[in-house]
Amino acid sequence: MRVDLFDFDLPEERIALRPAEPRDSARLLVVEPQLSDHNVRDLPSYLREGDAIVFNDTKVIPAQLEGIRHREGAPGQQVSATLHMRAAPDRWKAFAKPGKRIKVGDRIEFGHGENVCMLGSLQATVEEKGEAGEITLLFDLSGPALDEAIATVGHIPLPPYIAAKRPEDDRDRTDYQTIYAREEGAVAAPTAGLHFTPDLFAKLDAMGVERHFVTLHVGAGTFLPVKADDTEDHKMHFEIGHVSAETAAALNAVKARGGRIVCVGTTSLRLIESAAGEDGRIHAWSDATGIFITPGYRFRAIDILMTNFHLPRSTLFMLVSAFAGLDTMRAAYNHAIETGYRFYSYGDASLLFRKD
Repeated sequence: MRVDLFDFDLPEERIALRPAEPRDSARLLVVEPQLSDHNVRDLPSYLREGDAIVFNDTKVIPAQLEGIRHREGAPGQQVSATLHMRAAPDRWKAFAKPGKRIKVGDRIEFGHGENVCMLGSLQATVEEKGEAGEITLLFDLSGPALDEAIATVGHIPLPPYIAAKRPEDDRDRTDYQTIYAREEGAVAAPTAGLHFTPDLFAKLDAMGVERHFVTLHVGAGTFLPVKADDTEDHKMHFEIGHVSAETAAALNAVKARGGRIVCVGTTSLRLIESAAGEDGRIHAWSDATGIFITPGYRFRAIDILMTNFHLPRSTLFMLVSAFAGLDTMRAAYNHAIETGYRFYSYGDASLLFRKD
């Protein structure tokens, strides 16, 4: 499909720089496909006993690293690396800037000489170099020691549309994390989940709505624009995910008795759809997924999607258009822009019902 079909104009003032307080006071645009305006705390009104909500419990790590590149016979150069997918206990794939000047074999010292866990600065070697500034870093540390070092010298990788307007601060360490985050490894938050509070959980529990967790470590590739003119020419970056056998069995039981599966966030949806067979049955799954969902895709397992408002020409706007219909989503986004909804990671949410 032509990528320009997914384009729209978004005024700068619609981009949220801070989340709503309290979290569940954010606005919720319900798209059935008729449109109605609500708040996130109204979500229980659209669910029923026996439904199941699927959350992504990944936890954002401080994956933005600043350092100095060292190369024999050349002066040191400042570089920035955003980790986006772990390849081994001592290896991470990352997007580097300035990417063109980095070569295989370069040594990078992160933390600018800061003391890291009493072991000195965090150092790595550029092991591989790919396209669009992607590199593979082989760190001198491994496993938990590397995790601790990254946590010490790294920064929360705010999305570029926020980072361009203000620096990261201490609030972001809490704001850019769901209340149920537990599995460390994400570079970006599963932002639809940022709206949930203990009070909202209690209301859903009282209704008899089940709560299940999967893990998809969101990568920085989620922010990359689609530069191709046709969706067939776009290459998705892979992300590591896990669906336990227990969760798969529980969700299959929900479907069998007529309940609906509600995914909070496109990351949960992409993972469940990756784990589902052609017959809609969900299987235990642990792998990397690069699933790219565009209009024409036949959804296997998901009935309802709660998600934030996405960038124009993005793979995520393509996904929601596949789920609810392109014309429906264009109308929904026009309504959201005209009526003051807040967009992107810290913005408001929408509730979408699958177009059969």
